[in-house]
Amino acid sequence: MIIDCHGHFTTAPPALGEWRTRQIRAFEESGARISPDELHIGDDEIRSAIENGQLKLQTERGTDLTLFSPGAGKMAHHYGDEQTSLDWSRVSNDLISRVCNLFPERFVGVCQLPQSPGDALAASVRNSVAELERCVEELGFVGCLLNPDPSDGYYQAPPLTDRVYYPLYEKMVELDVPAMIHVAMSRNPAMQGTCAHYLAGDTAAFMQLCMSDLFKDFPTLKLILPHGGGAVPYHWGRYRGVMQDQGRPPLEESILPNVHFDTCVYHRRGMQLLLDVLPARNVLFASEMIGAVRSVDPETGRRFDDTKYTIDSLDGLSEADRQAVFGGNALRVFARLEGVLKSRAAAAQVKEHQK
Repeated sequence: MIIDCHGHFTTAPPALGEWRTRQIRAFEESGARISPDELHIGDDEIRSAIENGQLKLQTERGTDLTLFSPGAGKMAHHYGDEQTSLDWSRVSNDLISRVCNLFPERFVGVCQLPQSPGDALAASVRNSVAELERCVEELGFVGCLLNPDPSDGYYQAPPLTDRVYYPLYEKMVELDVPAMIHVAMSRNPAMQGTCAHYLAGDTAAFMQLCMSDLFKDFPTLKLILPHGGGAVPYHWGRYRGVMQDQGRPPLEESILPNVHFDTCVYHRRGMQLLLDVLPARNVLFASEMIGAVRSVDPETGRRFDDTKYTIDSLDGLSEADRQAVFGGNALRVFARLEGVLKSRAAAAQVKEHQK
């Protein structure tokens, strides 16, 4: 099974964005709340969005399953207060749940967390714990997105290794689910979103982890750095050297047992570097398709985000490593995934027998 661990509902029906605009405007103008009950999206709208978008590309590219989350850029955690973020996260996650219920063989949910910056951070972490538990135990989700910069481009929050986040990590360990560390939008004009903010966020988060003892406190915590880890593979020697200079353990001991990287790298030589530098065990197949880069690469004639094609073109990747990257690693890191798939298959068999 080929599992794409990094998919976002970037083609969501327009009604979702319209509700969000009303929510933000109402709060900014008067502090009013817009009820989630005011959002109306029919199943046919969801089917159309998926069948003409992500599902179509899954079929064309030969991938089987996508771990699906709300649009990362649209998480936009800086808007409103912690209640604003909580309502927005629940609306977004419920929509992902509906996608998974309509297409149970092709999508499994990964949730947005209701984070907030500044003084609201601690309260929003508590809300995140509750929302993660709801999504995993009630909706069948298998992971979450964790924003290292809820100020959205200004990096005003403490590092992810700060104890303010510990209640979330405790719940992640209890539920045995990983987090993909993923920034949202950038409202900083000096930090373009796709190529500056996203990759800088990956890189900064990696260094936060390197300089901490987080995994001593949470030895089974699992984190995923998207977009190939930002600068990580290219500057692996720098990280190793700095850790050595500071008397910290080798990265192979302190980081790699807990941190994984995805293949949202839209360049063959970059993908080759990722898999040359990092053990295949630490790399998960991903495309973020219909996301950051949507055009066709004139050098290959394929879309930039067709990462399966890129991996298939690599030299020197053993068949065992290829299978691990394409699906085996995801089943291990997303420990609940296999159980969710078996449960769905059993439910489908019961439904078929009832016909």
